[in-house]
Amino acid sequence: MKLSTKVAELTNIIAPAVAACDVSLWGIEFAPQGRRSLLRIYIEALPEEQAQDKQVTIEDCAAVNHQVSGILEVHDPIAGEYILEVSSPGFDRAFFSDEQMHAYVGQTVSLRLIQAIGTGDQKRRKATGTLDSIDENSLKLTSSDGEQFEIALSNIDKANLIYEDA
Repeated sequence: MKLSTKVAELTNIIAPAVAACDVSLWGIEFAPQGRRSLLRIYIEALPEEQAQDKQVTIEDCAAVNHQVSGILEVHDPIAGEYILEVSSPGFDRAFFSDEQMHAYVGQTVSLRLIQAIGTGDQKRRKATGTLDSIDENSLKLTSSDGEQFEIALSNIDKANLIYEDA
């Protein structure tokens, strides 16, 4: 999961404003859409507050929106009009870095791959299963039918947590 140059630039500009609101930056999505672009910022409670079951509130989102709007007005990194959205990553959260997945070992994830894995008729570019382990180069996944995969992190285009009600 490689960040685009634009997302990396926006992250460098936005991260201090998010931190000033006493929340963590989970990730950023930037999608140019014709005349108007969409900038979506995902925030979550600080790790020490998560340990106390604190969740992101609408007030947190509003505070980040206000802070980031001011920063974007000064730096002006987005050409033309844009829509700014701020929210929590939610239950089915997207992962924006490989490091974020470490906390979710043992849970179900969905992956979209750059290149298909498997052999013959069993080749696939999507994989869903339990995240068994992750290291600096690859992860191990077990599908619901018991099939095991080792997938290079460099082959992952997109990854999401799959929420399962306990």
